[in-house]
Amino acid sequence: MKLLRAPLQLAVLCYQSLFLALTQIWANKLRSVLTTLGIVIGVASVTCVIAALSGLKDNVLSEFESFGTNKVFIFPRRPAVGPMRNAPFYQIRFRPELFDQLLAQSPSTKHFSRVTQIVSTVAYDEARDENVSIIGIEPAWHDIEGRFVLMGRPFSLIDNERARPVCLINEKLRNRLGLPTDCTGSFLVIDGRRYLIVGVIEPSKQGNMIRDDASDAEVFVPFTTAWRAGNRGAFLPFMYVTAAAKSTELAPEARAEIAYYLRKKRKIDYGEEDTFRVEVIDQFVQQFNKLAGAITIVAGGIVGISLIVGGVGIMNIMLVSVSERTREIGLRKAVGAKPSAILLQFLVEAVMLCFFGGLVGLMIGQLMTMAIAAIPGAQLDKAAIPTWAIILSFGFAAMVGLIFGMFPAIKASRLDPIDALRHE
Repeated sequence: MKLLRAPLQLAVLCYQSLFLALTQIWANKLRSVLTTLGIVIGVASVTCVIAALSGLKDNVLSEFESFGTNKVFIFPRRPAVGPMRNAPFYQIRFRPELFDQLLAQSPSTKHFSRVTQIVSTVAYDEARDENVSIIGIEPAWHDIEGRFVLMGRPFSLIDNERARPVCLINEKLRNRLGLPTDCTGSFLVIDGRRYLIVGVIEPSKQGNMIRDDASDAEVFVPFTTAWRAGNRGAFLPFMYVTAAAKSTELAPEARAEIAYYLRKKRKIDYGEEDTFRVEVIDQFVQQFNKLAGAITIVAGGIVGISLIVGGVGIMNIMLVSVSERTREIGLRKAVGAKPSAILLQFLVEAVMLCFFGGLVGLMIGQLMTMAIAAIPGAQLDKAAIPTWAIILSFGFAAMVGLIFGMFPAIKASRLDPIDALRHE
């Protein structure tokens, strides 16, 4: 029976302590509000900062997803050390034949496309547009980038093999030059050479955070056309390769296979630095997740200092409350109240102050989050307070109440009833 009676007595004691704590807080409303101000500011700041960082993280990750987490990029690179550290660029740069056997040697790679890119001036009749991206691509590029032809046709293998002067354009360039809606069959002039428009390509799926909008007009030509023109001086004879792994999980394996293939093709000895770099989007996602987590912890910790300041205010006001209610404590002890009951009463009062402060702070934090999400161009439209941040805020507020309310509660529980009754 005693074992069954103990939990019931504890529940009754907690209920009484909670009732007394709420009564005391209501009796001193203004003081309670001022006391919890530090907790309110702390919780509001922490939740708002976490929401902003979470929104920014979600935006960046969605940008990476639109970019393609299974993509692999391959660029030439002059090493910092080794025999090739001072090599001229023509020895470092890629040549098309270097990648002829890539798919056979890299089973984790699904597609790849050689790419060249420069910025040039494009003309149609009397209309001209400067700073237009001229991009040489192979047919597999469409599958890698997920950008397909809206009107007309894509490049054929014959276009690429015979280096035909044909091109694809995007809608922005079409509108800027005043081309007809169905502009297939029209001609553009690029660096003095006429190119037949065979199709209009769909816009990039990348968001504003990754895409460079400084020049969003694009012309695509067959890679071989661009490469041969580059060797005649019309295009810069520089190339890189974009590839797609068979899945996001296989991207690291594709990266390793490509690196091994290029080292073998370029006859790089063991211990020598690579004359290329292979980058996987997934590795940037992982690095960003680690960085975002670290920034969230540091920012939350810095802003959370205000919770500590709020805890000091709670402890100070609870000590004042103990002094004011010394006779009450003495009276309760005189009629049989145990020190544990006194301790629990003041501890619950401190926790309830912090709890209410956390609740108000959370509501203010939500209003601040809604405000920053509405800021145009801030890329924080996905800002939202995550569930774990709500739980953390209330948990930390309760912990502050326990820690900073413990000393006043212990002091109250240890008061001598006779001395307390004599207190004026």
